Amino acid sequence: MEYRRLGASGLHVPALSFGAGTFGGRGPLFGAWGDADARTARRLVDICLEAGVTLFDTADVYSDGASEEVLGAAVRGRRDAVLLSTKASLPTGDGPNDAGSSRSRLIRAVESALRRLDTDYIDLFQLHAFDAGTPIEEVLDALHDLVRAGKIRYLGVSNFAGWQLMKSLALADQHHHPRYVAHQVYYSLVGRDYEWELMPLGRDQGVGALVWSPLGWGRLTGRVRRGQPLPEQSRLHATAGFGPPVDDEVLYAVVDVLDEIAAETGRALPQIALNWLLTRPTVASVIIGARDERQLRQNLGAIGWRLTDGQVARLDKAGERTAPYPHFAYQRQEGFARLSPVMPGSPRSGD
Repeated sequence: MEYRRLGASGLHVPALSFGAGTFGGRGPLFGAWGDADARTARRLVDICLEAGVTLFDTADVYSDGASEEVLGAAVRGRRDAVLLSTKASLPTGDGPNDAGSSRSRLIRAVESALRRLDTDYIDLFQLHAFDAGTPIEEVLDALHDLVRAGKIRYLGVSNFAGWQLMKSLALADQHHHPRYVAHQVYYSLVGRDYEWELMPLGRDQGVGALVWSPLGWGRLTGRVRRGQPLPEQSRLHATAGFGPPVDDEVLYAVVDVLDEIAAETGRALPQIALNWLLTRPTVASVIIGARDERQLRQNLGAIGWRLTDGQVARLDKAGERTAPYPHFAYQRQEGFARLSPVMPGSPRSGD
């Protein structure tokens, strides 16, 4: 396993991490993803640790908290061998304080996560969405207190817009609060909006990307193809409406190139799609999920080998779209899409 620094922090994370969205199996979305109980989850964690995957990501909204409970049971007795990441801010109930990032909500969310995960600290705590109704200073102050109390070790966000992340970082600097070192983002061969603004921001500010849904919400498995109906067993029948939209023609063009490279390398399509992400700037870890051992072992095959420069270029071209204003001008600059995947030296990188 390859390990990378998480943004400008001193924490090293595996290039592949495990998403526990398949644990618990409650609700229309997460029930369709998977329903692993503690016994099944423990076996999946065993396989991950054997491969060097030590970071496990979950959230309070995954199966109404059951994902955290199952993950906590699966890592019991080996807490020091793993990194636990969870998220909060999305609604968990109908009450006025059951959503957002207020001081009250964050303290309650962290305490609940610690109880469900059966641990006394969270390695990485992320805001699952930006809360426009709570002053950023209040959010940062509450997180600062939780870090000082030893309940959280590192901070990150998920699904923030560029200005939301940058303003938060600037205020953290101004008030001497801990900075966000991670941004959990949607990024894939068929979903490359991250490159337009958030990637340059991450490079400049030392914020590493944790990639969710790296297979385009399940579309890059090889089962979705031009001129063929969606397979009956595909989870997309139940979950497509929950995820980001994908242009069908872009998808088919990418799958065509994946097929070509699969023939050249002997690798499965998901392995190639995941490996491509590992070449991208700012990517610290790609979050893989799995319903069972077979699927997990296949995804783990994305590491330990490299695409050629020519193969990377063909995949780049297949999924490329013209960025919207004002980003398209920067997209055209020489080398924009070929920035080094290593976090650059900066006043905050430590390099």
